[in-house]
Amino acid sequence: MSPSADATASGPTAEGLGLSKGQVVQEFGYDDDVDLELRDAIEDLIDADLEDEDSQEMVDAVVLWWREGDGDLTDALVDCLGMLSPGGPIWVITPKAGRDGHVLPAEIEEAASTSGLRTMGNQNLAPEWSGTRLASRQA
Repeated sequence: MSPSADATASGPTAEGLGLSKGQVVQEFGYDDDVDLELRDAIEDLIDADLEDEDSQEMVDAVVLWWREGDGDLTDALVDCLGMLSPGGPIWVITPKAGRDGHVLPAEIEEAASTSGLRTMGNQNLAPEWSGTRLASRQA
C-alpha cells in the first residue's frame, strides 16, 4: 500500500515527505487544528522537535500549515524561504477538499510561482490534510 493510501486508511503518515533523521525542519502556521499525529510522525522521522516560526537556525525543510483565510500565501512562502537551505523543500499542508479552510491547488501554484518556487508533487498526509511539495526553480 502506498504512503498516501495509508494516510487515508489508517491515519497520518510522514514517510512521503522525504525527511530523515537529523534534518532540521521549521514549522509555520501551527494552530489548534493541525494534525498532532502527523506532527508527531514528522518529529519521529527527524528524531527532533520542529523549529518554530521564530527560529533563526538554517533548516533543511519547512512545513507550512495553510488554510483559506490565513492571509497572503505568497508572503508566507517568502517568509518560509528566509532560513531554508538551498534546495530544501517547503511542504504546504492544507485541509483536503470539502473541509473548512480548503485551498485550491491553483492558488498554491500561483503563490509558488510568484515566490520563485515550483510544485513538485502532492501527498495525502492525514485524514483531514494533504501536502504540496514546493522547491526552488533551481533545484
